[in-house]
Amino acid sequence: MARVMREGNELILQLSFWEKMGALHSNPRTSLDAIEKVEFVDQLWGSSTLRGVRAPGTAIPYVVLLGTLRGLKFKDFVAMRGRGEGVIITLKSGPFARWIFTLKQSKEDIHLLQSLK
Repeated sequence: MARVMREGNELILQLSFWEKMGALHSNPRTSLDAIEKVEFVDQLWGSSTLRGVRAPGTAIPYVVLLGTLRGLKFKDFVAMRGRGEGVIITLKSGPFARWIFTLKQSKEDIHLLQSLK
């Protein structure tokens, strides 16, 4: 599953080969300065978290959601598998407004990446 990694002054959402194939997208990147907030959510599947229409990408409800969710004035990148807890990273700039993904690493790791700006 997707993992957040830091490379220099950039934050990268590292996807596996199969996630890249399902999302029809490479690893999204952003600068650390573009991070507005990081939220941890117990339940990712729902209208309070997900918005827009998936295009392009892959979806099987409550099993996997990979790709871009598009609305009138936003694009969110999603890499979700299963019903576990997840992370929403809201961005100030860049091609995506938010990254939404299933949590597969510790919360401390993600907070540490953000605090090292």
